[in-house]
Amino acid sequence: MGEGALGPGEPLPPLRELAERLGVNPNTVAAAYRTLRERGVIETAGRRGSRVRSKPATTARELIRVEAPPGVRNLSGGNPDPALLPALAGAFAAAAGEGDREPVLYGHAPVEPELARLARAWLDADGVPDGPVAVTSGALDAMERVLAAHLRPGDAVAVEDPGWGSLLDLVPALGLRTVPVGVDDEGPLPDDVQKALTGGARALIVTDRAQNPTGAALSAARARALRPVLAGHPETLLVEDDHGHHIVDLPLHALAGTTRSWAFVRSAAKAYGPDLRLAVLTGDAVTLDRVRGRQRLGPGWVSRIVQRAVVRLWSEGAVDPAAVAARYGRRREALIGALARHGVAARGRSGMNVWVPVPDETGAVARLLHAGWAVAPGARFRTNAAPGIRVTVSTLTEEEIGPLAEAIAEAIGPAGGPGRTYA
Repeated sequence: MGEGALGPGEPLPPLRELAERLGVNPNTVAAAYRTLRERGVIETAGRRGSRVRSKPATTARELIRVEAPPGVRNLSGGNPDPALLPALAGAFAAAAGEGDREPVLYGHAPVEPELARLARAWLDADGVPDGPVAVTSGALDAMERVLAAHLRPGDAVAVEDPGWGSLLDLVPALGLRTVPVGVDDEGPLPDDVQKALTGGARALIVTDRAQNPTGAALSAARARALRPVLAGHPETLLVEDDHGHHIVDLPLHALAGTTRSWAFVRSAAKAYGPDLRLAVLTGDAVTLDRVRGRQRLGPGWVSRIVQRAVVRLWSEGAVDPAAVAARYGRRREALIGALARHGVAARGRSGMNVWVPVPDETGAVARLLHAGWAVAPGARFRTNAAPGIRVTVSTLTEEEIGPLAEAIAEAIGPAGGPGRTYA
C-alpha cells in the first residue's frame, strides 16, 4: 500500500493466503492488519474482508467544495451572517486593558471565573447536569480532546449521517472508526443508535440543535426515546454539540448524564464570531480532569483576553438570541416554502442551513453553479445517507429566495425524471 500497489478501495488478500505467500505465521499477518486498521489505513467489513480505505484518514472533506467564481452567489460556506455578529473592538479593548492592569501569567487559572459562572448559569437553566467547566479552542478542539481522553485507535464512534464534515474527518484521523447513524428533523434515529451501540460503538456524538447540514434539532420526544437506549449502554461516551446556542429559539433537550462518561460543548462561533475560537466544555469529573490535564501539557489555556472579551459580549447582551433566531428562521422557512411550491422537499428545522435531497448530487451542484448559485455538495457531510445539497441561508435576501428555489427545482428536476419531490 505504501508503494501504491494497492489503491483506495482495493481488497487485501485473506489472512491465511497472505501468510502462505509470505511464509509467515497467520498471527503475524493478523497483527499487521490490526495495526493498519487502527491507523485508519484499511477497513474491515465482516465476511467481505479487509480493503484499503477509500480515502486516507487525514483527507479533509473541506476539499469537497465548490469554488464560486466572480458573479456567482456563494451559499456554500456554512458561515453566520456577518451583519448579525457583534462588534468586537470594544470588548477586546476592555479585555486587553484589564490584562494590562493584571497580566495573566503561568500558573494562573485557565478559565476566567466570570465566564465559568455565566456559562454554568446557562447550562443550569437548560438542564445540563452539574460538572466542571473547561474552555477549548472551538467545538472541534473540545471533541478531539474528549475522544482522545477515552478511546483508543480502532474504537468505533457513532456519528450522525449526514453530519458535520469536519467531525467525519476528525474521527478517522484519530484512528477511530465511524459508525453512521441516520438522522431526521428530530435528531438521531433511536433504532440506528441502538444498533450502533449493540454493535460495539464506544461513543456517540449528537448535535442538539442547528445540526449541520440538515438543521435537525433534538425534540423532547426523541430525547425520551434515546435516553433508555443510552441507559442500556452506560459505558458509552456521550458527546453533545450545542453550537446552536444563541442562534436558535428551540428549547434544549440534553441527553447529558444518561451515561457515566459524557461531555457537553457550546461554541461561541455561530453567534459571536468564528474567529473567537472559543467553546465551553462541561462533563463528568473524570472526563474533564483528563481533558484539562492534557490541555495543560499542550496549549495550556485559551487566551484569557479572549475569554474576558466573550464575557463582556455576554454580559452586555451584544447578541439578541431571539432576534438572530428569528432572522435565520424566516430565511429558512421562506426557502423551504418556495421549494415546496416547486414540488421540491427540503429540511431545515433550525440553524442557518437547508438540506435538499437530490437524485444526482454532482449534476445538481454543477447545474446550479452554471445558473449562478454555489451550494455545498452533500458528499462533504454524508457516509451512507442519500445524496443532497446544503444551502446556507444566513445571508439570503428576500429577493433571492424565489429565483434560488426555481433554480434548484430546475437543477434537480430534469435529472430526477417526472417527479421533483424527494424524501
